[in-house]
Amino acid sequence: MDMVADLGIHEALIWVMVTASLADRTVKDVELEQIDRIVDRLPVFEDFSGDVPRIVEGCAELLGREEGLDEILDRVGDALPARLHETAYALAVEVSAVDLAAPQEELRFLQMLEDRFELPKLAVAAIEHSARVRFRKAS
Repeated sequence: MDMVADLGIHEALIWVMVTASLADRTVKDVELEQIDRIVDRLPVFEDFSGDVPRIVEGCAELLGREEGLDEILDRVGDALPARLHETAYALAVEVSAVDLAAPQEELRFLQMLEDRFELPKLAVAAIEHSARVRFRKAS
C-alpha cells in the first residue's frame, strides 16, 4: 500500500489491530493469527480482498517513524466513519486480549483510541468486559 494514498476502511481497521499488537514493540504469533481470523470471519471484512501481510508491513513501517503513532491515529480517524469507531476499538481489544496479557503500552494505545474516537465510557467498559469473558480459561 502506498503510504501517501488514502487509507480505506479495511486497511484502517487492520492498522488499528496491528498497532495494538505492536504497541509493546513485539508482535506475537498469536496476535497475528487473531488478526487473520478476524479478517477472515467478521462481516466488516466480507468484501475485503487486500493483502494483509503487506498492510501489516506498511503499518509497522509507519509506526517505526518518529510521530508514526500520531500519523496512524490521524489517518485511521480520517478513514473510519463514526459508526465504525466502536468496531475499531473492539478489534484492538480483541488483539490485545488474545494472549491474556495487555502490557502497559497496549493499554495506552487503547486509551488513545478511546480518546481519539470520543467513545462513551459505558461502550468501552462493555467491549473490554466482553473480551475478558471470551478469553477466560476454564482452569
